[in-house]
Amino acid sequence: MTPVPSAPTAAVTVVGLGADGWAGLPDASRTALREAEVLIGGPRQLDLLPPECAGQRVAWPSPLRPAVPGLLAAHAGRRIAVLASGDPMFYGIGRALAEETGALRVLPHPSSVSYAAARLGWPLEDVEVVTLVGRPAARLAAALHDGRRLLVLSADATTPGEVAALLRDRGFGPSRMRVLEQLGGDRERATDRVTAEDWPASQPPGDPLNIVAVECRRAPDALRLGAVPGLPDEAYEHDGQLTKRHIRAATLGVLAPAPGELLWDIGGGSGSIAVEWMRTHPSCRAVTVERDPARAERISRNADRLGVPGLRVVTGSAPAVLTELPPPDAVFVGGGLTAPGLLDACWEALPGGGRLVANTVTLESEALLADAHRRRGGELVRLAVAHAVPVGGFTGWRQAMPVTQWAVRKPLDTSSGADT
Repeated sequence: MTPVPSAPTAAVTVVGLGADGWAGLPDASRTALREAEVLIGGPRQLDLLPPECAGQRVAWPSPLRPAVPGLLAAHAGRRIAVLASGDPMFYGIGRALAEETGALRVLPHPSSVSYAAARLGWPLEDVEVVTLVGRPAARLAAALHDGRRLLVLSADATTPGEVAALLRDRGFGPSRMRVLEQLGGDRERATDRVTAEDWPASQPPGDPLNIVAVECRRAPDALRLGAVPGLPDEAYEHDGQLTKRHIRAATLGVLAPAPGELLWDIGGGSGSIAVEWMRTHPSCRAVTVERDPARAERISRNADRLGVPGLRVVTGSAPAVLTELPPPDAVFVGGGLTAPGLLDACWEALPGGGRLVANTVTLESEALLADAHRRRGGELVRLAVAHAVPVGGFTGWRQAMPVTQWAVRKPLDTSSGADT
């Protein structure tokens, strides 16, 4: 039998710690903590260690993430052990440490999510995990679908109440909730299963170390929001400047969002394209540019309501403000096409393989798109939608304004700078 190689020497060891503290640690984790010259963690975690862990104890400052490089540099050359809750690589400090040092050894502990799934009898692969640690509760809205099971990582003892309030506000008051505290420890406790509607506002906060289990149930009269682009127009607050549902679905189809990508949404209006881009995957990002301050505020409200509060809204005129933005993977132009140099600025900002999509309903902007199609290639299409409406005692078609759409992918080889 081939022997298993020993773990490489690492400058930093990350030790996962549960609510059961020292008693729940395996031998390898205990040895790492005993031998560490520096012990870094939260005050609660450091207090769980016995005196035999004699290393210098350093509590994380707040905010934590910016302090990581400085702390590692301050203790360079010493054996460092960092304490983490549960699995350090699952919404834990392990990610930040891995980004800062290549010499990292991780000794995980079962996460609170694993404990919760075990206690509830929920297959973990069928559960969506949403963290509200350091993040706004509004992001939970994007995960609300009838019949889904969610495990919500709480920021503190007030999170369950915030979750209940959001469920009620978003039309999911019948959803069933259960709060599980101190999972894996001697003080483990679970509340009774109650609906968000019945969650008492007067209930005092429980233990800050908790996770909220949610079985999603949509109220019968609540608007249905699907998992693909093309949300109902009624889902948005708008003043008429809204890419309508069917055109929106077609537009997102050619924009083709992928995990981790960044969209520029220029002439945001109500922000619907950027919102639905971000809803396709939690790691998708977007920046909306809108020159009207009232509309910019409206975009932020729509993003918050529909579960993507991370949408960045820039109030200003394109192309002037584009130089301040990070490079995009895709650009959508829904307004302001006649601004001098806008299309060229968007094209230059795109990397090879990036996508540019522009929609218009005016002849003047259509002429610009026809010229861009001649110079750059891509696809030029006319999108038309008609709705059945009453005509006296009968039914007829009412045609919406047709939309001209130009969609193009920038060639990977752009070194010559020639038009394609």
